[in-house]
Amino acid sequence: MINLAVSGCLGRMGGRITELAFADKDFQVLTVLERKDHSEVHRPLHNLSIATDPSALKGADVLIEFTSPQATLEHLSSCLQHNVKMVIGTTGLSEDEIGTIQKAAQKLPIVLSSNMSVGVNVLFKLTREAAQKLGEDYQVKIIEAHHVHKKDAPSGTAKTLAQVIEGACGRKVSDIQSIREGEIIGDHQVIFESSVDTITISHQAKTRDIFAKGALVAAKFIAGKKKGLFSMQDVLGMA
Repeated sequence: MINLAVSGCLGRMGGRITELAFADKDFQVLTVLERKDHSEVHRPLHNLSIATDPSALKGADVLIEFTSPQATLEHLSSCLQHNVKMVIGTTGLSEDEIGTIQKAAQKLPIVLSSNMSVGVNVLFKLTREAAQKLGEDYQVKIIEAHHVHKKDAPSGTAKTLAQVIEGACGRKVSDIQSIREGEIIGDHQVIFESSVDTITISHQAKTRDIFAKGALVAAKFIAGKKKGLFSMQDVLGMA
């Protein structure tokens, strides 16, 4: 059984991860973390006290982290101190922050992914194959839509899609459109357009559970690793 810690346990993603983890026999939810100024931090969650100090990570096997870049780096430091493996789904990380995570992965196993959904990782793979086959005859555009509360734009997933395309055919994608409306969970389209046809590859998230379930799959994967930086493509055997 994996002793699991979940950060941002009262947030949209952290809340769903926590609920699904409690229902999964492979996990013992040991620690739930939240920021100190959250209005509900003093109430118990499934009879667990909500921790606000990263030192509470001591004793956990894996931490799942879907929070802010600042909190992620703070918790990374504690994970290094207490030898806690990490699954990081935080978006909006700077190049320097990603570099810090990469350095930490020399000592800890870490899964870092802009999107933990199995379906979105299939989207990454299909986009790579399309970019390789279609070449320079096609113009490429990415459209992403999320809820109005999302702070970063373009989304981490859209940035990854652009990186996938560049890696596959050497072309930088400069046309990324970001939409922030209502409570959209996450929609992504990759559009390849030529003078004779248009090819669209898309994914629409209906519930956050697809990301939460993927994060738990990643936690089970990383629990068996000693060190190194991994992606969801590695987790799912798609690399």
